[in-house]
Amino acid sequence: MQLSKGQKIPINENFLTIKFQRPDSALEIDTAAFLTDGGGKVAGDEDFVFYGNARHNSGAVTHKDDDAIEIDLSRIPRHVEKISLTATIYDADKRRQNFSMIRGAALKIFGAGGEVATFPLENFTVETAIVLGEVYRYKGAWKFNATGAGFSGGLAALCNNFGIEVKDAQPPPEPERPKINTSRERSKRMRREKIKIPPPPTREEPPPPKKVELRKGEKVSLVKKGSTLGEIVINLNWRQPQQKSGFKGIDLDLACLFELKNGTIGAVQALGNHFGSLDYPPYIALDGDDRTGAVASGETIRVNGRFADKIRRILIYTFIYRGAANWEEAKGVVTVNCPGSPELIVRMDEYGSRKHTCAIALLENVGGTFSVEKVVEFFDDSEKMDKAFDWGLSWTVGRKD
Repeated sequence: MQLSKGQKIPINENFLTIKFQRPDSALEIDTAAFLTDGGGKVAGDEDFVFYGNARHNSGAVTHKDDDAIEIDLSRIPRHVEKISLTATIYDADKRRQNFSMIRGAALKIFGAGGEVATFPLENFTVETAIVLGEVYRYKGAWKFNATGAGFSGGLAALCNNFGIEVKDAQPPPEPERPKINTSRERSKRMRREKIKIPPPPTREEPPPPKKVELRKGEKVSLVKKGSTLGEIVINLNWRQPQQKSGFKGIDLDLACLFELKNGTIGAVQALGNHFGSLDYPPYIALDGDDRTGAVASGETIRVNGRFADKIRRILIYTFIYRGAANWEEAKGVVTVNCPGSPELIVRMDEYGSRKHTCAIALLENVGGTFSVEKVVEFFDDSEKMDKAFDWGLSWTVGRKD
């Protein structure tokens, strides 16, 4: 079975071997597993399994010399609800490396009878750490989620995200040795020499791209630097279709649905004067309402990155409040900007529809940052879009003042 991002499958056996496979590359990749509770945090350092702590004390998870992760689900402790499988690039910032430099990588899941599933890993840009996938409990059974989302900061950022404080200190003299240490240990160096990983390239790698135009279904993760994201600015720009004399034009509105981690759901939109708030829930605000398409800055939604850990997902959409649906001539373009990340461009480039509502992009919280996916799917109205994305709001007909 070949998996796509976000796809979930049941796990029907107790013992799994999960491997991150890639063509030969000079990039030095490390895998790890974080055994977390329902809140996504480890109970202690022992719940982080990597090359420096190769076996969980329960025997449930083991890190192998070839960077494979073995999981015995029958031995998972009761407090563990999820096993997050990750990959990082060693010393990525210093070497100016990221996962865009790897082609043809895949996560492979093996059971007792052989290969169960393959998850191709592609379309990365500036990421230096990836949450590859998650094995998680669901109603007493185990499932696998093909995550494939990442952020910058390498192993230290991953550890901090899952609740482990990491200090990049030199290892103390033998025989003392800390359990968690992001610097390389002698055993790791010896293992690299044994399997003959080529040395890193000496030439300078090109800087990360300043702009990335998303294809439909493609996901890119915003870069998280430090403990929080910066402000996320989502902008819609469009132009009036050329129409016959007497045509009053169209009113194209930018809006979003939001779901917070505490279960709160709602919409931010000009219709009904639901402009939101940056400093209070939902931590999302709409700047204003361009009713003509003539405002140079278009319409803008802002997300307060300081509260990203309180937001589960955001669906960016637009709807035509007035006028006929002529998406081709309107040529709507949405841009997503976040400090440290390339500008993401989402073009509304499917022009055949005459429906009045378009879901543009989906932002989902992954590891304390957001993955951004191009959707561009058209609906008759907001209520039908709500049902398609399983949001659960009640809708009534509204008017602007």
